[in-house]
Amino acid sequence: MVAGVRERQPRALARAISVVEDGAPEVRALMQAVAADAGHAHVIGLTGSPGVGKSTTTSALITHYRSQDLSVAVLACDPTSPFSGGAILGDRVRMQEHFLDPGVYIRSMASRGHLGGLSATTTQAARLLDAAGFDIILIETVGVGQSEVEVAAAADTTVVLLAPGMGDGIQATKAGILEVGDIFVVNKADRDGAHETVRELRHSLSLAADVRAHPADPDEWTQPILLTVASTGQGIAELAEALTSHRTWLTTTEPGQARASLRAAAELEAVVLATLRARAHAVRDDARFAALAAQVAAGSRDAYTAAEVLLSERD
Repeated sequence: MVAGVRERQPRALARAISVVEDGAPEVRALMQAVAADAGHAHVIGLTGSPGVGKSTTTSALITHYRSQDLSVAVLACDPTSPFSGGAILGDRVRMQEHFLDPGVYIRSMASRGHLGGLSATTTQAARLLDAAGFDIILIETVGVGQSEVEVAAAADTTVVLLAPGMGDGIQATKAGILEVGDIFVVNKADRDGAHETVRELRHSLSLAADVRAHPADPDEWTQPILLTVASTGQGIAELAEALTSHRTWLTTTEPGQARASLRAAAELEAVVLATLRARAHAVRDDARFAALAAQVAAGSRDAYTAAEVLLSERD
């Protein structure tokens, strides 16, 4: 499987990502084997409310990067099907023109109820694609709105998309998306209100800068606001240029380099929490769990003491 991943074989990639998603026993050995091969791709996250054109923008970026002979992988995080538990493949429909391109790999991942707009295993799937040698990895979030800030920990560069007439400028301020966005894109700029949305965003960004508790670092990244019409490709070249500028900032400045450590810390925390969550589920299968739960319900024992009993016995 590892050899297939390194050779960028679609079947091997699909199988490896499934291993990660399912938490199969071999996942630890798999990730250990590919660890040294990762760290070269530019991982780009795209987030925003439903209807702003995330999938269309993703498709337009694929076209742009392929014209430069760069290989592209896409992780499209879709809502979970209530019937099969798999991903509802809405995003892939808008990228079907790229399916037969050997330089493009597209994988839908079900959120499986995980909050934050991503699947819980998105970061590890991106590492596999990085190890496979893809130049660009695009991560597209579910599109559920204000909670989609987790992508900032999974991507090198986070693009927040908005659209005129949807109140997104105000929503961004409420949601804290101002903090996670590295680049802001007002898509569907051929509609009325696009420049008004840009003004709202610029005002919100200036307010955020004013309330900083410390002086701005001269090397700090300045978040650009761009106008695009992804359906026609307008503004996509400028977006790609801004993405390249941000990657340069990441590798050449102290604040940018610090971002890598923060991302690694977030990834490590996610793996620790996933491991603890699995152990917590195992505790429910403990023979004494039901008895202790009954004692808590009856008031003869508090939940903290009951938990200590379970954990101490398992240790």
